[in-house]
Amino acid sequence: MSSASPCESVFFCAIGGSGMMPLALMMKARGYDVRGSDRSYDQGRTPERFAFLQAQGITLFPQDGSGITADVSQVIVSTAVEPTVPDYAAAVQKSIPVRHRAELLAELFNAAQTRIAIAGTSGKSTTTGMIGWIMQACKRSPSIVNGAVMKNFRTAEMPFASATIGDPDLFVAEVDESDGSISHFTPSIAVLNNIALDHKSMDELRALFAAFTDKAAKVVLNLDNEETAAMAAKVPREKLFTYSRTKPQAMLKASQIAYHRESASFTVSYIPTNEVMLAKINIPGAHNISNALAALCACVAAGVSLSDAVKALESFSGIARRLDIIGSANGVTVIDDFAHNPDKIAATLGCLHLFPGRLLVLFQPHGYGPLRLMRAELAACFAKNLDQADLLYMPDPLYLGGTTDKSVGSAELTADITAHGRTVFYAPSREVCAQALLAEARSGDRIVVMGARDDTLPILAAKLLQNLEK
Repeated sequence: MSSASPCESVFFCAIGGSGMMPLALMMKARGYDVRGSDRSYDQGRTPERFAFLQAQGITLFPQDGSGITADVSQVIVSTAVEPTVPDYAAAVQKSIPVRHRAELLAELFNAAQTRIAIAGTSGKSTTTGMIGWIMQACKRSPSIVNGAVMKNFRTAEMPFASATIGDPDLFVAEVDESDGSISHFTPSIAVLNNIALDHKSMDELRALFAAFTDKAAKVVLNLDNEETAAMAAKVPREKLFTYSRTKPQAMLKASQIAYHRESASFTVSYIPTNEVMLAKINIPGAHNISNALAALCACVAAGVSLSDAVKALESFSGIARRLDIIGSANGVTVIDDFAHNPDKIAATLGCLHLFPGRLLVLFQPHGYGPLRLMRAELAACFAKNLDQADLLYMPDPLYLGGTTDKSVGSAELTADITAHGRTVFYAPSREVCAQALLAEARSGDRIVVMGARDDTLPILAAKLLQNLEK
């Protein structure tokens, strides 16, 4: 890091966040004195997460400004941290530099020789985990920063394995467009899975992603997504790598696809070398075949042989909270899933509907702002992708404090979905929704806990399973 050196103190405000924790762990591994705060820590939410951070030698403080002492060299914040948060305000008052997490991550990332950045509306975390695991299995020892826990790297000592500390010259990172921070990254290989409505307007997204791919020496694009296919037509051929499940003109193609409850297999063909081989992934769904193709494409672009990459991919065990089967009891299966925008929700429901069984979905919107932006699209998505027998349960959106417009909430979205002819149960309380869902569950059903940004959702899924066992 150019602006600080090891032994300096770096303070992470909102250190428990999915984007903040891996970066804090990476800085700690590089010899920095890492400190932090989080309002979830103050509220007693997910205590095991903060106990893990403390076990790594990271000092935690209340989010009241008390941790911002004169020896702190810089304060790192996420997009969710507003200037009114006491730690932020204290840093400004003491003239301590405040930086966004993406600026720090980009500084580490851009210093690497091989820089693989994974972007797009959906599938980033899974594709990042796949690329990281292929590189690891092929003895490349990558440094990885992901927005989710990678099961292959999870151990008893490292239960929250969303980052790995490897070769600083081989860096694999998930990058985020939601706050515009993707603009800080200069990848040598840019992977763009798809573009769809999420946190910004489509025009804003197109501009951000175009700038992202323009900077890269090699660009990996999905021809199955209308937006990324249109981009592919504008990228110079010498730096373009394309993949597809359906388009014959793609460089890397999947065919003879077979879907299973917990896996999928397909024939992969790589046109430049005329290689054809059988591939298997131990996670289900068409969207994960697309993620696998993106990962294979990126690794080939980075110099890994296709055969080695395909072999490594078969031992990829997935990402936490991505169609994560928590367990089954009395004939009911409980699944935890991160889906929160229309594309992700459609992919999850489409995958589950390949096999029989009614779906009982508890969907917690991940914020009032995103719900307001995507209200019509979310309503249409649930109406289209829920079967007539499926039931949807919806509490109020996640709210962890701060200033936000609450004029549109779950009650309004519920009314929209009901108007489309789907059955929805709304209650402000998540616990009330969970009780109503449990009262309805019967053998053969699949319960899906769905939503983002809230680390207590996996705990809810586990409690639902415990109640089913009783």
